[in-house]
Amino acid sequence: MAADEVRQHNPSDEEFDEGSAQTDDEYEELAHQGPAPWRVGLSVILSLLGLGISIYLTIDHFAKIALVCSGGGIINCQKVTTSAQSYFLHIPVAVLGLCFYVVMLIINLPPLWHTRDRRVHIARLALAVVGMCFALYLVAAELVIIGNICLWCTSVHVITFALFVLILATVPPMLGWGARRPLEEAEADY
Repeated sequence: MAADEVRQHNPSDEEFDEGSAQTDDEYEELAHQGPAPWRVGLSVILSLLGLGISIYLTIDHFAKIALVCSGGGIINCQKVTTSAQSYFLHIPVAVLGLCFYVVMLIINLPPLWHTRDRRVHIARLALAVVGMCFALYLVAAELVIIGNICLWCTSVHVITFALFVLILATVPPMLGWGARRPLEEAEADY
């Protein structure tokens, strides 16, 4: 057999497949392997991008510098970032975004993707859900209340959406949510 035809089995090269686990022990082993390396790397990159833009928007908020953004038509960053909706519970939205992405970056670091502590993965999922809900609120505020959109804000919303999809596709299988149990085991519950 040719060397190029032989391929060693390396679980980290594969996507996490919770359906292949038949017992709790097998599931635990699969869960410990963690997600594919590209998912971990992408989560860190997206978190860094979101953090960078959030830092820029926070500096703009406090230093009152002009954003590099169009000021006419429907795209008007200045109008959005100085509106009443740029505060939530008397806290600047830019600061909330900065805090969100600091925590998101920390929780998306590779060692925390590979921890066996389920609470970390549940926290990551919950944070992504809360972030996405808040981004949807902000998009609605921009379109319905303010009547303008901010390109910088929209980029943060897109990054938040991408992180949400990535985490939603990765974390539940790691936790065994939606995993199929053998028919005999399911019937024994009744």
